[in-house]
Amino acid sequence: MNNLPLSRRFLHWFAVFIAVWTWIVVISGGSVTSRNAGMAVPDWPTSFGYNMFLFPVSMWVGPIFYEHTHRLMASCVGGFVLALVVWLMIAEPRRWVRVLGWCALGFGGLQGTLGGLRVILNESQIGIVHGILAQLLLVLISIVAVVTSRSFIAGRWTLELAPRGARALALALSVTVLSQLAVAATMRHAHAGLSIPDFPLAYGKILPDTSAAAIAAINAKRAALDVVPTNAELIWLQMAHRFIAAAIFTLVAALVWRTRGTTGGARRMTLLLATVIVVQILLGAWTIWSNKAADVATAHMALGALTFVTSVLLTFRFFTMRGESAKESLEFSGAPEYSRVSA
Repeated sequence: MNNLPLSRRFLHWFAVFIAVWTWIVVISGGSVTSRNAGMAVPDWPTSFGYNMFLFPVSMWVGPIFYEHTHRLMASCVGGFVLALVVWLMIAEPRRWVRVLGWCALGFGGLQGTLGGLRVILNESQIGIVHGILAQLLLVLISIVAVVTSRSFIAGRWTLELAPRGARALALALSVTVLSQLAVAATMRHAHAGLSIPDFPLAYGKILPDTSAAAIAAINAKRAALDVVPTNAELIWLQMAHRFIAAAIFTLVAALVWRTRGTTGGARRMTLLLATVIVVQILLGAWTIWSNKAADVATAHMALGALTFVTSVLLTFRFFTMRGESAKESLEFSGAPEYSRVSA
């Protein structure tokens, strides 16, 4: 496989570049939301009547800068993905990989359209779907980057054995992280600030009091601080975010335990994911302690996207590895391949 054509090697690195660029665009979108700059440019696909690519740089000021640069960077993603699909059609012999590229292109087109509709209709609910689709697009492109790599094509992923139960745990983790991203996007687009201003407790308790009297008292204090009011639904939405975070931590810890004693790429990915989760939890706490500082909240969102990508790629890896039945077969036959893999 060292004779992999140069065009396919460059194809892989181009896909890696697009994945990284898409992640940066996701971060840019998070920054727009964190700074409440989503409607800083009120028209689309134009920018204050200008062709967005000809919008004068002198007008890129304040919130306009964050919204307009996000549009330009997102437009680049569309062009890059289109180029990737063309390259896949020319150089990639595996039909299913080419289909992945077309799916990414479809997601990219839908994502851009929803971004435009969010502005035209001034509807924050569309922004929630827009944000979730951005995460799915990032995952799709990341998978294309993986399956076009020399390591995957050479079959090195399938040389490892998936520990018992690891596939189910990883799949459950990916679904849980996706649900967490949906909750987080809903929280961010509610633009209600911190409905729970303390951590690890909630209004000084393990479970907050959300009775009508308690909410009235909370909003009286928020009004005195010139903070937008909240309600029981938003408070419990943020509590759900905390509960799901605890579930994610538990699933990752279980994966670390399941892969103990193993070596190879899957183990390294699991440990990387565990590290990311710990940092992510600390960033979540810092977001609350900093009163949702824009840069901290954006970093928290960026690491959430990285968590989702890593968990999906780990799930993909476990499902492309051999299971316990393959291990038992190799042990029974005494095949030297088993001793090499398990070493």
